[in-house]
Amino acid sequence: MTEPKAEVAVVLVNLGTPQAPTAPAVRRYLREFLSDRRVVDMPAPVWRTILELCVLPVRSGKSAHKYQQVWLEQGSPLLVYTRAAAAGLAERLGPGVRVEAAMRYGQPATGQVMADLQAAGVRRILVLPLYPQYSVPTVASVHDAAARYLLSVVDQPELRLVHSYPTHPGYIEALAAQAEAAWQQTGRPDFAGGDRLLLSFHGIPVACDQAGDPYRGHCLATAAALRTRLGLEGDWAPVTFQSKFGPAKWLTPATIDTVRQLGAAGTARVDVICPGFAADCLETLEEIELLNRAAFMEANPAGSFNRIACLNDSPAWLDSLADVARQHLSGWL
Repeated sequence: MTEPKAEVAVVLVNLGTPQAPTAPAVRRYLREFLSDRRVVDMPAPVWRTILELCVLPVRSGKSAHKYQQVWLEQGSPLLVYTRAAAAGLAERLGPGVRVEAAMRYGQPATGQVMADLQAAGVRRILVLPLYPQYSVPTVASVHDAAARYLLSVVDQPELRLVHSYPTHPGYIEALAAQAEAAWQQTGRPDFAGGDRLLLSFHGIPVACDQAGDPYRGHCLATAAALRTRLGLEGDWAPVTFQSKFGPAKWLTPATIDTVRQLGAAGTARVDVICPGFAADCLETLEEIELLNRAAFMEANPAGSFNRIACLNDSPAWLDSLADVARQHLSGWL
């Protein structure tokens, strides 16, 4: 007997990735990403000129080299892990719910995934961004993409959008489980003796924060909950921000500055976990694992630097995502 088609779907949306670790592919990806006014809020004619003449010619080749350092046999790490998470979530939600992975920039595009779902008979779509902390350049941009799809169709599906889940108990437990699993291999840091666990979140411009973006508050709330769960004092696990882009002021302290300062101060061990990144990607596998590690080891060659893997498709993380999804699917199933 043929099972009935699911009329409900969850779209897991992550940031995006080039289709290949080459300069042309990276250029196409960066053009789409950096053309979003949610990401770079400048007058379009001015920014377009800067982007095409200054940013893309320089960054495309450099970023392609970075992607080559982390690219997996199956493809982009971000896409590989996001698809694995979608498969694991589908198992947990059961046959009545379709689950698809999508990218805000690049492929598979959010709007196209929604179109394909509707063509397959799906009438109710939950868009679940893989960003526990809300921010304008991330979650708001995902919501924009979903809204643009609605504007493009005559017979619109029902749509629900997840805003954030920075202190969801399952998410905090998944982060703690990830740290504890790593410490089973490396030993728990001697926090009282000076070791540190950096909670590194992606940064945003200060202007965005001052305009009312709740992101920084969400990051601090996640950090406080995780410290409580791990039994850590505040200065043992400070919040830092990474991945600054452009000349504008961004949230501080910067992760790489903190890493250098701790190394120069003779800190024996620094562990780094990235709670805002649901899947390992360029920012964790290259920026933290390679660049920040090198900065710390240069300042303290005798020290120890450990990056804790992102949640990826860990069971505790998928359990928490399923719980978030069920809460927002209430009444649809």
